[in-house]
Amino acid sequence: MTNLFSIFDPSSFFNISLNWISTLMSMILIPMMFWMIPSRSEILWKKMINLLHKEMKLLMNNKSNGLTLNFISLFILIFFSNFMGLFPYIFTPTSHISMNLILSMPLWLTLMFFGWTNYSNNMFSHLVPQGTPNILMPFMVCIESISNLIRPMTLAIRLSANMIAGHLLLSLLGNSGKFNLFLSILIITQIMLLMLEFAVSLIQAYVFSILSILYTSEIN
Repeated sequence: MTNLFSIFDPSSFFNISLNWISTLMSMILIPMMFWMIPSRSEILWKKMINLLHKEMKLLMNNKSNGLTLNFISLFILIFFSNFMGLFPYIFTPTSHISMNLILSMPLWLTLMFFGWTNYSNNMFSHLVPQGTPNILMPFMVCIESISNLIRPMTLAIRLSANMIAGHLLLSLLGNSGKFNLFLSILIITQIMLLMLEFAVSLIQAYVFSILSILYTSEIN
């Protein structure tokens, strides 16, 4: 009769103890976040996402229901597209209206379909601002309807115009500096404009997402 405690003896295969492999296998199940210290860029991104989430949730009257994740993803997509366009020989997709309409038109159509289907009375009330005289009501309905219809176009044109203007200015300064005597001043100016364009790429992504949230908040 063998010893009862023999089941705890490590077995061997070609003089290799296999029972101790379970110790290594247990380490595989530990999540990656316990092994890695977050970098500074990761900490910065988490703080920025938390800040955006709090602000967007406040604009939605604390009724986010997970929508803030969609708008934060939209903000990151537009910001990276704007930022990557600042590097030489890299295409800027947000400088084209067709790309921006792909982002704004489906969002606007979804909001309109959802609003007019579920909150028809509220959507009609937005066509006539409070306190409007009875004589001006037909004109206000026409004006509000037109302003509502051109919202996706204004979002697309605003983003495209800002991206095109900054890139054109940088390219004009770069081409004029080949035979310029004040080349150092021109280089410093271009660096300052590049920093300005980085700020513009961040601001335009923020404006696009915030205006989309404001259009969402008008539904309910």
